[in-house]
Amino acid sequence: MFSIAGPAETCCDGVRRRHFLKAGAIGLAGLTLADVFAMRAQAKTDSAKDAALQSKHKSVIFIELAGGPTHFETYDPKPSAPREFRGPLDVVQTSTPGVFFSQYMREQAKLLGKLAIVRSVRHNSNSHDPSSHLAQTGYLKRGQKGGFNEMPCFGAVAARVLGPSQPGLPAYVAVPRIMRNGGASYLGSANNPFETIGDPAKKNFSVRNLALSQGLSGARLEDRRALLTSLDTQRRLQDLEGSAEAIDDFTHQALEMVTGTRAQAAFDIARENDKTRDTYGRTDVGQSLLLARRLVEAGVTCVTVTYPGWDNHAEIAKAMRTRGPAYDQAVAALVADLFDRGLDKDVLLVAIGEFGRTPRVNRNGGRDHWGSAMSALLAGGGLKTGIVGATNSKGEVPVEAPYTPENVLAMIYRHLGIDSSQTFNDLAGRPRHLLEDRRLIEELV
Repeated sequence: MFSIAGPAETCCDGVRRRHFLKAGAIGLAGLTLADVFAMRAQAKTDSAKDAALQSKHKSVIFIELAGGPTHFETYDPKPSAPREFRGPLDVVQTSTPGVFFSQYMREQAKLLGKLAIVRSVRHNSNSHDPSSHLAQTGYLKRGQKGGFNEMPCFGAVAARVLGPSQPGLPAYVAVPRIMRNGGASYLGSANNPFETIGDPAKKNFSVRNLALSQGLSGARLEDRRALLTSLDTQRRLQDLEGSAEAIDDFTHQALEMVTGTRAQAAFDIARENDKTRDTYGRTDVGQSLLLARRLVEAGVTCVTVTYPGWDNHAEIAKAMRTRGPAYDQAVAALVADLFDRGLDKDVLLVAIGEFGRTPRVNRNGGRDHWGSAMSALLAGGGLKTGIVGATNSKGEVPVEAPYTPENVLAMIYRHLGIDSSQTFNDLAGRPRHLLEDRRLIEELV
């Protein structure tokens, strides 16, 4: 067995955000992906094979704003509120007269005509792990904090139901690591994401497990593949019913991913020209979103990008000055790029955290956890654009078009052509719906 461990990130709840992705070795000189493909296919149900539910050319980029970003200092400023509510930052006029973003969302403000901002998302938890679980699976986590998913993340569902739209690519990729609740749960570990691990902004960035093991040349691999194919042919002659296979399509998929050019090209961000890389920003989030665009364009169905650092209980002005501009530049560049490349119908972009922040700035100049109001960004996917919903004058609760994180997930499933009412059996054998609250954000469809 092997494990890929991402770097740890700790929020104020003390839970370390380190995850492991494991797969069994198959004895092919260190190649370890074949079992993953085999398990995934073995796990598919009849409903997953229903072509009516599958949309092979649709994809999703999901930005996890880990820690819970402030809605006041991003997409829902309150310039007329008392200072202890409106906070320390100024506002910027968007491309829609009379609609404002906070000052560090300047580049996105210019593109409001291509964005949908839902200002009226809410739920009933102020705790990181349960709230993150809700935003990524549609269900609040009821068990111990910091444990594995109790329900499957939408990305794992996409991997299980759809797979990649092109052979030789993973269906579900996490940049740089799996989200806090991005696992597959009872759908099986084969549907966990492929993690890139490293920072795409670094000069020496490369993705592990996309090259041959040390000491194994392409010629030697071809010799082994030919031998395995020969053995497989002999076995098939003895097994005309086809119930046993020595080497199957899943091994070939693994070989294609490691030896083929499609995956290596998609993950090779160095192929982008300097101008494009500069437009996204030479930052971790900028290059991660550029890599995400490359992946969905190549055929990956779901890419998640984790951008932490939003758990700002103190000095929120300093925190936003540090995180805001890079995020703003990267998202604006990605949105413009999707439209320029004609991908705005096929790719849906979603950016959301686990909750918003308290209306009143605390004594440390920060804001605390607040599930009663938060904002979500959507773009592309052929959706309508503009501002949806509203919170009250102090940003405390929605007063117009209230929605929940489940409704944001319903939009993702709709885009991918996945029926969110379908069920999978949990570990106890009980059928569970993908979503209980399957309402769409009506203003966007």
